[in-house]
Amino acid sequence: MTSEILETSAPTAPERSGADYVLSRESVLRDYRICVRSREASLLGRKEVLTGKAKFGIFGDGKEVPQVALARAFQHGDFRSGYYRDQTMMMALGLLSVEEMFAQLYADTDLEREPASAGRQMNGHFATRSLDAAGRWRPLTEQFNSSADVSPTGSQMPRLLGLAYASNLYRELDGLQEGFEGFSRNGDEIAFGTIGNASCAEGMVWETINAAGVLGAPMLLSIWDDGYGISVPNDFQITKDNVSEMLSGFRRSRSADGGKDDRGFDLYTVPGWDYPQLCDTYLAAAEIVRLEHVPAIVHVTELTQPQGHSTSGSHERYKSAERLAWERENDCLVRMRVWLLDRGLAEDGELHALEQEERSGVKEAQQAAWQAYRQAIDDERKVVVGLFEDLAGTTAAADRIRETAARLTRKSAPFRRDLLAAAHDVLLAVRDEESPARRALIDWKTDQKPLHRERYSSNLYSETGRSALAVPVVAPEYAVDAPRKKGFEILNACFEAALERCPELVAFGEDLGYLGDVNQGFTGLQEIFGPLRVADTGIRECTILGQAIGMAMRGLRPLAEIQYLDYVLYALQIMSDDLATVRWRTHGGQMAPVIVRSRGHRLEGVWHSGSPMAGILNLVRGMYICVPRDMTRAAGMYNTLLQSDDPALVIEVLNGYRSKETLPSNLAEMTVPLGVPEVLREGTDVTLVTYGANCRIAQDAAEQLAEVGIEVEIIDVQTLLPFDRESRILESLKKTHRVLFLDEDVPGGASAFMMQQVLEEQGGWDWLDAGPRTLTAHPHRPAYGSDGDYFSKPNREDIFDAVYRLMHEGAPQKFPLFYE
Repeated sequence: MTSEILETSAPTAPERSGADYVLSRESVLRDYRICVRSREASLLGRKEVLTGKAKFGIFGDGKEVPQVALARAFQHGDFRSGYYRDQTMMMALGLLSVEEMFAQLYADTDLEREPASAGRQMNGHFATRSLDAAGRWRPLTEQFNSSADVSPTGSQMPRLLGLAYASNLYRELDGLQEGFEGFSRNGDEIAFGTIGNASCAEGMVWETINAAGVLGAPMLLSIWDDGYGISVPNDFQITKDNVSEMLSGFRRSRSADGGKDDRGFDLYTVPGWDYPQLCDTYLAAAEIVRLEHVPAIVHVTELTQPQGHSTSGSHERYKSAERLAWERENDCLVRMRVWLLDRGLAEDGELHALEQEERSGVKEAQQAAWQAYRQAIDDERKVVVGLFEDLAGTTAAADRIRETAARLTRKSAPFRRDLLAAAHDVLLAVRDEESPARRALIDWKTDQKPLHRERYSSNLYSETGRSALAVPVVAPEYAVDAPRKKGFEILNACFEAALERCPELVAFGEDLGYLGDVNQGFTGLQEIFGPLRVADTGIRECTILGQAIGMAMRGLRPLAEIQYLDYVLYALQIMSDDLATVRWRTHGGQMAPVIVRSRGHRLEGVWHSGSPMAGILNLVRGMYICVPRDMTRAAGMYNTLLQSDDPALVIEVLNGYRSKETLPSNLAEMTVPLGVPEVLREGTDVTLVTYGANCRIAQDAAEQLAEVGIEVEIIDVQTLLPFDRESRILESLKKTHRVLFLDEDVPGGASAFMMQQVLEEQGGWDWLDAGPRTLTAHPHRPAYGSDGDYFSKPNREDIFDAVYRLMHEGAPQKFPLFYE
């Protein structure tokens, strides 16, 4: 495919589809204008950081020309999963104005001015609004889409896989042909990924590329190659210094008749300064990806980075004089300008006027963004200073208050934190006084709390009517002659019903499809629903999770299985940095309601023991963590989550798949409320708080304790996040006045979390007659074998001893230590 330059009055936008297209003079100059605008914004952005108006800056200078070429191939419904160099692409698609770029640089918390994250992410982190103000899906097929960026290098790649693979499902699954028009038009959408050359050394990048080739996902990945990763050149990053050479093994091979195999990638290499070749390459590559559903990679070489990596340092420190001279000569913007002049598409004076116009326009936009950002804070400062003046007229501390007011007034660009710090200082000065003016200042300070919560802490979880916490409770119902079923049979029936009623539900994981998972929860379901809805994957936990994120961002409901909880560690970075933060980091603009299914607890062995809970619990805030004690409770939690728009991790009990449970007659409808503990055994002496597999062991211990006159109240918390929303554990403490938190995690892990929630958040400390206790596993991985498990994790005897000793401390005569 070759482009043609028309020097006539052609349409302002180029043709975006088909093998024949036109690069009109007007559209070429428009692209150059966008490049200049982006470059000027980068240059001015760096100055704003270095003069102290912003904290940090990272920009897309040097990558402008390939990005306007890429934008020509982008169509409505397509998705971007990129990184912090893509500002020109966003501008070319009309998704980023200069004002919005600077609003993000200043951390403006106004969502109208900074729609990507409302100031929650540093500059260069782009996102479009997939949800409306009520949290409902917008018609994604009617807009250009950008999934929300994250900073850790390479982390955009696992999500990219799912964004692309969703098109396969929308094209191939009959149940998604009607009712999902807002998400896809017959799977014609493709996902554009962007990444820097150095990040291609990351393992998750290669895992994604391999998985995309296996799945045939319509993904077009661009590698922006400027030869460095911060200060480290390619020869330290990539074997043979060449990403294309390394990728060559992924290339689709040609058959004897000249056709191409379906498996593998189309690979392209093109200089980043060659505008017409870039346009040809992107339009040709995207057309094949879109029609044939095969992945492609465009390796864009010979790029530059005129300002270095970021505002944190200067590239003059690590680049040679020869390299810097080469970069000045081969800057893509310089080369495009020369090409425009050589082709006679513009005169030098015309380009000079265009450049001056953009320089002035960028400056005006920056000033407008700064003034809009400052206006609200400066108005708040006036209010605070006025309150200070009112208070100064009523107190002996007037001089100190007026000095505080003067310092705040002199500050050229105070933050809101400066206002609150000054208010704190003034209230400290008049702490022993009472007056209406003092009360007015306290009231102002109090009124700020909900405002700052909305600015910085809202939307960690869904706040819509589809929150998992708003799902109606449907208790299990049991027929008189209800059968007893094994745990895996309970789950199997639950999943079959869910797949039947939810055409958008797709389950996948290692051994999940043909085998029906290692514990048979999906046995026979691939045969019923097909290999696309109940699918096997390779051993690739990171991209199983990322695949689910991208699919969920496009309206599907993925249930992603990680075979054992210990293997979640392979996916934990993506789960923590991406999935758990999607809604929060977009201020409610995007969501990914992924259900991660895994299993753990009490299996024997170092890496199959199933309770690395401390790390998970503290790294996935923004997800819910469900820890059902049996498969009936697990089924109810799955039903709850499938009616919600929140992501969650469900950890099934490994030794529960063969245990018998009574089958509810309403298994497909029953729900388990999240954050609502269940009392498994009534007691009056000690409250024992636990979850999962420990519930059975605790009940065994309670039977023994009853023999010596100790009645234990056992509470199954059911979910760790959220935790006891109704303070049911506190009500138990009001009765027993003693508490033991039982967990098989390491000391200071989930048990400490539960203690903090009950004693601090619920105020349980006030009801205790004895010090609270935790009983955990030892601070090492569990050893192999039955004895290894027994001496690594809490057992029945440990629980008995811990509870008995707690009672002995209060009544040593009644409860002597008979075992010592």
